[in-house]
Amino acid sequence: MRSRFSAFVVQDEAYLLRSWHSTTRPACVEFDRRQRWTGLTILRTSGGSLLRTEGTVEFHAAYTVGGRAEVLAENSRFLREAGSWVYLGPIPTV
Repeated sequence: MRSRFSAFVVQDEAYLLRSWHSTTRPACVEFDRRQRWTGLTILRTSGGSLLRTEGTVEFHAAYTVGGRAEVLAENSRFLREAGSWVYLGPIPTV
């Protein structure tokens, strides 16, 4: 999760696409040039150990757009694909 956040900070589309699960990966990542990512707080993790193939990360990612502070809150699902952890997508909230 931290590496993906860093990739958003520097707008590294290639890394984001490589670290996205093949079944949910978009064709491209469009960045808002006005958006500035300012901080990441990991709230909780589950799974994701050496012997597991699935894990979750709940986080808050802070950013600004046009000088206005915002927070993206998400509980994300990660899976191992070809030996690497990749982002599958957000876990839907009920």
